[in-house]
This record gives sequence, C-alpha cells and structure tokens, in this order.
Amino acid sequence: MNNVLIDSSAWIEYFRGNKAYQFIKVLIYNNMTCTNDLILTELLPSIRHKKEMHLEELLNSITKYEVNINWQELQDFQLLNFKHGYNNIGITDLIIAQNCLQNNLNI
Repeated sequence: MNNVLIDSSAWIEYFRGNKAYQFIKVLIYNNMTCTNDLILTELLPSIRHKKEMHLEELLNSITKYEVNINWQELQDFQLLNFKHGYNNIGITDLIIAQNCLQNNLNI
C-alpha cells in the first residue's frame, strides 16, 4: 500500500481523540503516513504555541513530500469541479490533492 497523506483536519481529529480517526495510529506504527509543508504549516504554529513538543517531533519525523504546484493543473481541477457542481473546494485542498497525485499517495 502507498503512503497515506494525512490532512490537517484528520490530524486534528486524531489528536482530539476522535475514535473515528484512530486508524491513523495504525498507519503511524506501520510507517505509512506522510505529510507536506502545507499541512505542517497549518498544524505546527498552534502546536508550538501550546508547547506540545512531542506532537511537533512526531509530525517532523514523518516522511515529507515536496509540494510542486502546477497552477494550470489546479485551474483545470477547479474547472472540473465547477462543471460537476462542486463550488466550495478551496485551493489548499486542490494543492494537497495535486501533491497526492504527483507522488502516487493515498489521502
């Protein structure tokens, strides 16, 4: 199985102890999780502010994939979304999806 890129919203639910997200623990122990700088930028400032160094160490120890933004491809993704009636998908989510596609990751 490919690495699984865990989005910031899923990490937050996992850290809160939401039982629906406990599968992340299995992925961590099996070294199957990965991240990128966009997700870390969403998470780390709050973690550092709360001085939760163990969480920062955990996140920084995970395999990180470089974000290579192809703006034309993002525009094409967004156009497809509009054509299918999906009007509320943010650019950040499209960048994360693009990162997964570029690196053959699961999300």
